[in-house]
Amino acid sequence: MADAAKPDPAAEQVAAPGATLAKDETAKVTTDVTDSKAADSKPAEDKTVTEKATEAAASATTAVKDNVFSMFGGGPKKEKKEDNDEGADEPSGATKKADDENPENEEPDVEFKPIVHLTEKVDTKTNEELEEQTFKMRAKLFKFDRESREWKERGTGDVRLLKHKENGKTRLVMRRDKTLKVCANHYVVPDMKLSPNVGSDRSWVWNAAADVSEGEPEAQTLAIRFANSENANAFKEAFIKAQQENEALFKASE
Repeated sequence: MADAAKPDPAAEQVAAPGATLAKDETAKVTTDVTDSKAADSKPAEDKTVTEKATEAAASATTAVKDNVFSMFGGGPKKEKKEDNDEGADEPSGATKKADDENPENEEPDVEFKPIVHLTEKVDTKTNEELEEQTFKMRAKLFKFDRESREWKERGTGDVRLLKHKENGKTRLVMRRDKTLKVCANHYVVPDMKLSPNVGSDRSWVWNAAADVSEGEPEAQTLAIRFANSENANAFKEAFIKAQQENEALFKASE
């Protein structure tokens, strides 16, 4: 019994290797659990700082990307603000306030009254208001210049015979076209005589002792020419009739 052989540990290990493998797996599991706890045991502050740094870097990258797109017309689509029909023409509060405070934008309330009202009618007196027209004919008038001994044209216009409504006397008045300036103005008196102009059947010559066309009574030798002989004869008839009426009135007033 004393010589019984002692067990060999090496032989036992070889014979039963499962015990060693179990020991190694146990150590491995123990090590992994320890490492995991160590990782989880990191300070919360370090983890928060890292996350913050990551988020800041992402935000900066997004901002740079948006700026690049904006420079070349890109970027997120902007929504178009609908215009308000009622307030479209009204300035904003800040602009309106600035305009009100700026004295250069204020319009002075100044009223200018016109000196002359062009729309008002101006009554022009011709001294013909109390006369009625008995004859009117277009013609051309001449005056004989004693100094140069030649005929000078006085103007072209309508020769008229005007009869006064109160005293009944008739006078001869002729005005130039456009300017209406008087070129003949005298009473048709009995001593006037119409004489035909030499070589013309449409022109008459007579002497006026007191023609006032120039303002002051002046003796004038006048000649008048019409478009045709019919007009010239019509003038002569009206002229002689006015002479006869005035002669009767002059005698009655004496």
